[in-house]
Amino acid sequence: MADPMRIRAALAGDETTVRVLMSHIMEPGTRRDAAGALIPAHFIRDVEATHNGKTVLQAQFTGSVAQNPFLSFKFKGAAKGDKIVVKWVDSKGDTRTDEATVA
Repeated sequence: MADPMRIRAALAGDETTVRVLMSHIMEPGTRRDAAGALIPAHFIRDVEATHNGKTVLQAQFTGSVAQNPFLSFKFKGAAKGDKIVVKWVDSKGDTRTDEATVA
């Protein structure tokens, strides 16, 4: 399993900014190793963020996203102390779920 995501959620007025740093190798499947063999694809495919159980972001990544991707988004309707949960699924079926509290 990958390292935990670093998630920050900050409320400013009525808008919450969420910043997520995901730890993943994000191998596109087009590179070759020293012997010339293709390195198999292994990248984050689906990302979902929820606020108190309600989906506020859904995204699909491809192999063109860089290693350890950073994602930032904003939404309205949160309050300090609310829970933000971010989950991803990669191309091999591995998953990671982490959460943060709105500050």
